[in-house]
Amino acid sequence: MQVQKPYRILLYYKFVEVENHEEYAAQHLAFCKEIGLKGRILVAPEGINGTVSGTIEQTDAYMEYVKSDPRFSDMWFKIDESDTHAFQKIFVRPKKELVTWRLEEDVNPNEIVGTYLSPEEWYKLMQEDDVVILDGRNYYEYDLGHFRGAIRPEVDSSREFPEWIRENMSQFKDKKVLTYCTGGVRCEKLTGILMQQGFQDVYHLDGGIVTYGKDPEVQGRLWDGKCYVFDERISVEINHTEDSVVIGKCHYCGKEEDRYVNCANPFCNVQHFCCTECEPKYKRSCSDECREHPRNRYEEEKTNPESA
Repeated sequence: MQVQKPYRILLYYKFVEVENHEEYAAQHLAFCKEIGLKGRILVAPEGINGTVSGTIEQTDAYMEYVKSDPRFSDMWFKIDESDTHAFQKIFVRPKKELVTWRLEEDVNPNEIVGTYLSPEEWYKLMQEDDVVILDGRNYYEYDLGHFRGAIRPEVDSSREFPEWIRENMSQFKDKKVLTYCTGGVRCEKLTGILMQQGFQDVYHLDGGIVTYGKDPEVQGRLWDGKCYVFDERISVEINHTEDSVVIGKCHYCGKEEDRYVNCANPFCNVQHFCCTECEPKYKRSCSDECREHPRNRYEEEKTNPESA
């Protein structure tokens, strides 16, 4: 019998009007500190989005607290078991929007949004001939793992998507466009953006990649690599079949590798693939300049791990 792990990681969001969002964020932070929860939570006038970690008792208390608010009574929490916390601190920040789109004309997912697909529906539809699969994340997330045949967006952030779509996707307006992201929050508005730009047949993966990987029927099929996550795990497995492959390559030696690390130059900090053999040889630095930088922290981290 599989033993339940002592910690859990919760991923969630909901678009709903939140009046006095700054006040609510402060109250939310106080409660999280009171129960010892850790993670990152954004509160905006349009809703809430968070990833948090804690013990079973702490996460149970948190889910009960969130759902006690009528606005969030139907909140969908995506739950991962964990051996430890996935965060070191707790942050609850008031923001203007849950994802930084900075749209000229805002998109309200409660008014305009693509068709939701369950993991089973997504698996079947993405194998049809007349479909286009658009990754709704940043390029470095795509490089770690993506659905087979998905388009790689050449964007550093979500706010670059509208222009990138205009310049690169117009030839697909007569096709079914399937979008996906980590937990679903980015695609809520991405599908609306596509529809505003004239795309008629737009879909997105309900619950995102993490839900797809947990579905007992599809088991993450047709996903290559791993899924990037914004906590200390950095990546998680999605494809739980024999068809799973590694798609990343070590920045230094070129061999297959899905281990993401941060450059040891704190003024760079760029994430790149690095195998365990090359890390000490190149001091986990993405370039000669970063390796020779006077503030390079690699040697310090080796002697004092707590400084990492």
